[in-house]
Amino acid sequence: MSESRPVEGNFTPDGARFAIVVARWNGGITESLLRGAQRGLQRHQVPEADVQVYRVPGAFELPLAARKLAETGRFDAIIALGAVIRGGTPHFEYVCAETTRGIGEVALTTGIPVAFGLLTTDDEAQARARSGDDSGNKGEEAALTALEMISLFRQL
Repeated sequence: MSESRPVEGNFTPDGARFAIVVARWNGGITESLLRGAQRGLQRHQVPEADVQVYRVPGAFELPLAARKLAETGRFDAIIALGAVIRGGTPHFEYVCAETTRGIGEVALTTGIPVAFGLLTTDDEAQARARSGDDSGNKGEEAALTALEMISLFRQL
């Protein structure tokens, strides 16, 4: 019996087009996530012309914008970036849960990969640690996820 080889994506863009949707709320954090995503795509030779950035008011608006972008047929993947930092009310739980559910639903209903770059942290220090210029920037990780998923889908 021959051993089957797993099918995996790689980080070769091959003309792929990306939409990055960025929440303006917690802008210092989300701008760092955006820089990380752009850095990740640039490191893998994705031309700037193949990346379009869209801004939305907050994390809750990410799924709807991602869905509209996916439905245009112009993008091979969407990268959703936002930051929700816990406060003293239940608002954190509502926004995190619905945004997470919505992003997943967009990917499942459209068939377009939507990379999850939403930080859900207890405080600003945790958010900064996950969005800094060093390794561990979740925006960069989301960009690499998008690249890998496009490659995988092209092999299916």
